[in-house]
Parts: sequence; C-alpha cells; structure tokens
Amino acid sequence: MCNGTHERHMMYRMHCGRQFYTKEEKIERLEEYKKWLEQETKGVEETIKELKKAS
Repeated sequence: MCNGTHERHMMYRMHCGRQFYTKEEKIERLEEYKKWLEQETKGVEETIKELKKAS
C-alpha cells in the first residue's frame, strides 16, 4: 500500500496492480472512487464556506 492520499492509492492499484479485473471488481473500485470523490467534494465545500466567513 502506498503512503499518501486515497486517490494516489487508487491510481497505484489501477495502474501498477493486476491488468484484468472482473466486472464486479470494476464496479467495486468505481463505487469506492465515487465515495472518495463525494467526501473530497464535501471537504472542499466546507473549506470554501470557512474562507468566505473569514473574509
């Protein structure tokens, strides 16, 4: 497992791991990535709100 963000870990797994995945594995990976993106988006939105309050 690499040290760093989940995104880098996902990219490592997708590019340096196995080359062929089952349909179920692809769906699982995409769902994990979607969840990560949603969490990242929430964090960005919270940061924007905090910065606007500080202005």
